[in-house]
Parts: sequence; structure tokens; C-alpha cells
Amino acid sequence: MPRYEQESEFKERLVSVNRVSKTVKGGRNMRFSALVVVGDENGRVGAGMGKAAEIPEAIRKAGEDAKKHLVNVPLNGTTIPHEMTGYYSTAKSVLMPAPEGTGVIAGGAARAVLEMAGIRDIRTKSYGTNNPINMVKATLEALKKLRSAEQVAAMRGKTVEEVLG
Repeated sequence: MPRYEQESEFKERLVSVNRVSKTVKGGRNMRFSALVVVGDENGRVGAGMGKAAEIPEAIRKAGEDAKKHLVNVPLNGTTIPHEMTGYYSTAKSVLMPAPEGTGVIAGGAARAVLEMAGIRDIRTKSYGTNNPINMVKATLEALKKLRSAEQVAAMRGKTVEEVLG
């Protein structure tokens, strides 16, 4: 009987694989740690970590973990509604909206998150560490804090026109 895998609406991107070891009585115990970003390229994105003795198994676990930690990102056409900064540990990720045609100007780890979120035009700058795990988490923090004009208007009890001026 053939096994049919359900086709997911999410795309996965492997950001980093790390070999980690634990020293035990019989020597070193090697494992692999994977960082994966998943997204539907339409405003939903998440990141997850997985650890296993084999690389494919670690990637699978990381993908499952990422799907449990999805974030909704408000988009303004092909970019973000406003500038935002995200912090995680010593990583700082500054996201700035860009006009159409700019493309994704971002470093490796931040680029994976932004492309999986479906953002086509954005400028970013990362400060502090270049650790992929912390950069991904800082970028996700910045995306979590974004608000669309409609959300801000609803919070303030005003119309969108009043908020935008």
C-alpha cells in the first residue's frame, strides 16, 4: 500500500547545520543540530531547531518545530509597512521598507526569513553577532512587532485615513 505524503503549503529553507558533540564515558557522542525556516511566501513564517544523530532527521524535526512557531507578517504590497528593529541576545536586526524593484537586501540568515515571509523589497542591517540562530530570532522579533495601518487604526479607534494623515 503506497504512502501518500500530504503536500504542505509551506516551503522550507535550511539556514544552518551544526555538528555538536557530548563527551561520554566511551568517547564523544556526535549529533547534528539544524536550523530551518518555513513560510508560505504570503505573510506567514516560522523558524525551528532540530537535533538528531543524522542530518536529514534533524532537518525534519526542525521543520516540524518551525511549523509550530509561525508568525503572521503584515505586508504593504511587496514590502513592510514601516521600519522596525528586532533584538535577540546580542543580535540586532533593523528592517526598512524599500521601493518596488529594490529586492531583498539582507544577510544570509535574515534573507531566508524575509524570503520565506514573502517580502520582495526590503533593506536590512544587522548589528552585533552574526550567529545564524540569533539573527533569525532577531529578524522574527522585528516581524512580530510590525503593525499594518488597519491594525493601528483599530487599536486607536480611528479610521485608516486619520492614522495615515
